[in-house]
This record gives sequence, structure tokens and C-alpha cells, in this order.
Amino acid sequence: MATTDLKLEECGSLPKPGPFGRLARIGFGALCLYYVFALWGVRQDLITDTGTIRQLVWNGIVPGLILVSYVINIGFSRAWKKWPAIASIAIMLVAAGTGYALTGSIETYLLAHTVHAWELYVFSHLGLAFMFAAVLRTPGCEMRAFHHLFSLITKRLTKEHHCPIGPLTPIDQWEMRQKWMK
Repeated sequence: MATTDLKLEECGSLPKPGPFGRLARIGFGALCLYYVFALWGVRQDLITDTGTIRQLVWNGIVPGLILVSYVINIGFSRAWKKWPAIASIAIMLVAAGTGYALTGSIETYLLAHTVHAWELYVFSHLGLAFMFAAVLRTPGCEMRAFHHLFSLITKRLTKEHHCPIGPLTPIDQWEMRQKWMK
């Protein structure tokens, strides 16, 4: 697994995405936002008739836990390593434990709303960052898209970050080497 260390690069040191990199960012952004809209659609009905948390809510926990440290560290320029994921797990365990202590069941409204709100944040931030990165041609990681937008508006240079996981860095590097792309 890739490291969550924050390794910011000087502005202009990473290649801007070409058409394939931008399409990949739009695709990933669309997937994240599709999930967000599905989550938003069940916000009033998180528990099924059988008393369990909807499968849709459970589906985002593992990918969210893998991504949350990158979202926080790179998106907010923090060097907190795996602590955002650890804190997320701790919050969910507290919600599950509290629910269990109060009702005798782990799958409670408290846990459902905790996971739901956390997933809405993680995947909204990620989805919007992908979309902004595609439109703005943000070099490197999509989590720097909001910083890139700030840079464009204020004319202040902001640092860049390689995309630590996924196919975006290889796509951007491949596009940079293509003569027909120049």
C-alpha cells in the first residue's frame, strides 16, 4: 500500500493531465458523486425493516477507510499519516459500542448516522476534487484541486502532490511522453 506521508512538490513540477487523465478524473469523480447521491437518497431510511443498517451504507466503509487519510492529509496539507483513518475507526467503534450498550444491538441509528455522515463527507470531498481537477487540469493528485483553484484565483503559487494511489500518475506520465499530445 502507498504511504500517506505528505510530500508536496514545487508548483509546476508535475505534469498537467491530458485528455485521458482528465477523463479518468471525471470517471472517478462521477463514481464518487453517484455514491454520494445514492447515500443522500437513503438519508431518511438508513435502517431496513429487519432492523439492520442498509447495505449501501456498509459498502463505503472499506474504500472510505483506505482513502480518508489521503483526503485529509493531501487535501488539507497535513502530515497526520494514518491518524485520520484511525480516528474514523475509533469514532465508528464508539458509536457501535454506545448503541450496543443502549439497545443490545450494534446496528443502531447512532452507528448508521455516524457512518452515513462520514461517508457523505469523504466521498463528496473526493468526488468534487476529481471534478475540479479534471476541469482545472490540476497536476498530480486530485486532492490538490481546491488548492489549485485558490492559486488560480489569488495568483499565489501552491504546492503539488503526486497521486499516491491509483492510475492517475501513470496516465499523466504516459500522456506527457506522447509526441502527439504536445
